[in-house]
Amino acid sequence: MSDLYLYNSYTRQKEKFEPITPGHVGLYVCGPTVSGESHMGHARPYITFDVVNRYLKHLGYKLRYVRNITDAGHFEEEGREAIDKVSVKAQLEKMEPMEMVHKYTSLFHLGMRLFNCEEPSIEPTATGHIIEQINMIEDIIKKGYAYEVNCSVYFDVKKYASQYPYGKLSGRILDDLLENTRELEGQQEKRDSADFALWKNAPPEHIMRWKSPWGEGFPGWHIECSAMSSKYLGETFDIHGGGMDLLFPHHESEIAQSTIAHGHPPVHYWMHNNMITINGKKMGKSYNNVIKLSELFSGNHPILEQAYHPMVVRFYILQTHYRSTLDFSNEALQASEKALRRLWEAYEVLQKLVAPSDTEAIDADLENRVITWCRECEDFMCDDFNTAKVIANLFELAPVINGIKGGQILRNAISARTHGLLNETFKVFLEDILGLKAMQEQQTNKLDQVLSLLIEIRKDSKTRKDFATSDQIRNKLAEAGVLLKDEKDGTVSYTIE
Repeated sequence: MSDLYLYNSYTRQKEKFEPITPGHVGLYVCGPTVSGESHMGHARPYITFDVVNRYLKHLGYKLRYVRNITDAGHFEEEGREAIDKVSVKAQLEKMEPMEMVHKYTSLFHLGMRLFNCEEPSIEPTATGHIIEQINMIEDIIKKGYAYEVNCSVYFDVKKYASQYPYGKLSGRILDDLLENTRELEGQQEKRDSADFALWKNAPPEHIMRWKSPWGEGFPGWHIECSAMSSKYLGETFDIHGGGMDLLFPHHESEIAQSTIAHGHPPVHYWMHNNMITINGKKMGKSYNNVIKLSELFSGNHPILEQAYHPMVVRFYILQTHYRSTLDFSNEALQASEKALRRLWEAYEVLQKLVAPSDTEAIDADLENRVITWCRECEDFMCDDFNTAKVIANLFELAPVINGIKGGQILRNAISARTHGLLNETFKVFLEDILGLKAMQEQQTNKLDQVLSLLIEIRKDSKTRKDFATSDQIRNKLAEAGVLLKDEKDGTVSYTIE
């Protein structure tokens, strides 16, 4: 088996993967901020790192995959002061913050299940680790790299940068940051504009607040990931993943505060997926161009020409290498739908083909090409998780399968051993590693699509033992003339005429 090489964002080069503890891997991925419904741009990192998770386990590693939930929405983004997105959005929606967090966390989990993403080993929440964050902040203050002002605590970036390579991950230069940062409300209490909040004082109207040595407030955005990753993976762990939009300031700040707290950098390999764009612009709320997952699956969005099956979206994302930009278009998704159907149909044909029993008619050239295409799949995955090349090779193999079925290629043209390798390649790479599964026939009626979504939400509610929501969905549908019946193989619906 080939050695695994991955691109380390910190060193900007591919490196041979060598885990800290032989046979074990610690993987941390920044999870969602549940102040709103997840959108298509969010799908890429979670699908990308689901494949990383699957492949590492395929290689035999015992993996601890940690993906957090940011449920105290504290963002201090470049170009604006720290705000608590969860608290602000809860007020807009006239909901208790934890009520809203529960709503959007459930929708996120539903989206992950529809994408066939495996659950992480641990899914810690920011609000569940306030003590760990306060303890880490106290340690950083004690070591002289943070300061308190007006009941808030800031990390001293300039002092850190005088001794450590601040900006190496993101390629930012501190002098440029200091010069270009706009003057914003609250900036004047910092020693330097580049300093970031570890803890923010909560004004009287702020809903989400916790007691701390510095007064009631809420933690900064970056400290939560440092506290949770070190708790569950140790002070140094193998891989930290996330989208490229997190390079700065989030991951750069994580490195700085963890380095001071622990005395050394926290991560051996940094991995970042590139963005999904629309007309060249990043998909994000700030650009007002997001497509929510529920809209993507239902087709209910002005830019969408149709609804798209979750497996089509997953396949569309994996057809491009994770470090390359992926530009959205209906044409690309529709092409992905057709391509996935062709590939899956070939796989279903392969499963029904009987292995050859004799070797007299073997086509040596075809045999060698099939073996090469199969074995290259492992090489491509070991070369920085290149799913795009794996899919390309599966498409090379599909005509061989269809040719054997149609009689254009003799069944005995490949040996029984190669036939077995072909079967194993499709099973392992298409299903186990790429995480694809058979699509149900795409529904054309939007009411049917909404019904399917409601059934999924009800299933999720029952799993969480939220029987009130489950019963409400069933009863409301019954009032509308749709009966739901839970059967062994799932829930089916019957329309009352």
